[in-house]
Amino acid sequence: MIRSVLTVSSGNLASRLLGFGRDALTAALLGAGPVADAFLMAFQLISVVRRMLAEGALNAALVPAWMRLRETSGLAAALAFAGNVLATVSATLIVVTVIASAAMPLLMRALAPGFAGSESMQLAITDLRLMLPYLAFAGPTAVIMGLLNARHRFAIPAFLPLLFNGALVLVAVLLLSLQQEPHFAALMMAATVGAAGLLQLVVLALLTRRHELATPLRISFASGMRDFAGKAVPGMVANSGPQLLIVAGAILASTSPSAVSWLYFANRLIELPLGMVGVAIGTVLVPEITRALTKGDRAAMVNAESRGIELAAALALPAAIGLIVLSEPIVRVLFEHGAFTAADTRATALTLGCLGFGLPAYVVIKALSPAFFARGNTMTPLMATLKGIAVAMVLALVLERSFGVAGIAVAVALGAWSSAVSLIRSIAATFGFSIDAEARRRLPRIGLAAFVMGGVLWLAVRLAGPVSGANGLLQAATLAVLIAAGVAIYGLLLWMLRVIDRNDIQGALIRSRSGDLRA
Repeated sequence: MIRSVLTVSSGNLASRLLGFGRDALTAALLGAGPVADAFLMAFQLISVVRRMLAEGALNAALVPAWMRLRETSGLAAALAFAGNVLATVSATLIVVTVIASAAMPLLMRALAPGFAGSESMQLAITDLRLMLPYLAFAGPTAVIMGLLNARHRFAIPAFLPLLFNGALVLVAVLLLSLQQEPHFAALMMAATVGAAGLLQLVVLALLTRRHELATPLRISFASGMRDFAGKAVPGMVANSGPQLLIVAGAILASTSPSAVSWLYFANRLIELPLGMVGVAIGTVLVPEITRALTKGDRAAMVNAESRGIELAAALALPAAIGLIVLSEPIVRVLFEHGAFTAADTRATALTLGCLGFGLPAYVVIKALSPAFFARGNTMTPLMATLKGIAVAMVLALVLERSFGVAGIAVAVALGAWSSAVSLIRSIAATFGFSIDAEARRRLPRIGLAAFVMGGVLWLAVRLAGPVSGANGLLQAATLAVLIAAGVAIYGLLLWMLRVIDRNDIQGALIRSRSGDLRA
């Protein structure tokens, strides 16, 4: 499981780092004004669809259904089911794309009421129409990626998003080199989103042309497909909780100039550890727990859940604390270029610190949801997600009046914790909170190590304060040293507290190499 998580995490890390390059270039191209607000609002809506479909969310329903069908009815039945899903999802999303394009003015007025009567409204409508073809291409891409995950082939789905971000980075570099004005640059970037979706689908089809994944292709709305859709749609919404919370925040932030941009750039930094840890663990845990349930192996299921929660805590806690403590240096180094000003850096850093409080909750949700998805229960995680969104919206309406975009960020973080607590209570009430003795021993020590590391980093940032006015290269070098020191201190503390030891690491590496050789 660790090897699979590392594969998915590596792909997510590479994609998110490339995404940071894309966002830094976008900030330099567009700044944080009305053009940027319009583009980023449209892009956030496409990103939610992307999370729902292409980044593991479809696993919630497709993988357990496919694996159970293969076990009970054989491979031919599973392939036929996959063919029905692939054809039906593709056709449905083409129709949705056409309808959404026609109804775009109404949709944008509902999703960004703060843009009404401003320049940003028409810009957002145009940008989103140019991006919409991505939706049609993302459907078949997501189904094929889910089928590969069901067969424990994680590498292609993990690294495919590199194409999406790579295309946007290339276009952004070209636009910067040509010194294009923001309006034209936003339109070109929006058009590239749709083209990047097509690029992903074509490359994926070429890479999997020899794999028998879905045959025959047939559009079907029979009872089996309706049952699948009844589980898939709630699961996709539930698994996209973090992105939906941010969209809810952006809807309220649309009333304040530049607030959508600040919230977007801060959330992009939250998504790096969320993608590496939460999405990776959730993607791997669904087939692991499904396989244990199918075989009736209670011990294997508890072990998978325990190791997943340990990994989530060990990676998410220090990441959240690091983002909070280092928020301003990180934002300054990554984004303060071109049209992105020092004032934008301070506002984005404050927003990032507030959102960072919710990162552990997001990862808890990603680690616990597979326990429901593997059992075919997608409604419980959906209700937890909807509860979190409702809490976030109510709190944001109150806090935004006094604290601006920072109040919205705090509301989003509290909404995430509301969803996490709801999910924990549901697990305890439904089938018990199953973690083993080793996890109960390690988890408090992981928390202690993370908070001690955070305290040391806080002191280091205070001492390195004068560097904030230095040139960009020195700032980047100082930030790199601080991050490396934090990682080293945290690793040393985990070793001192006996959370990990040398024998465990050596054994894991030996098992990983032997597994790769067998594969």
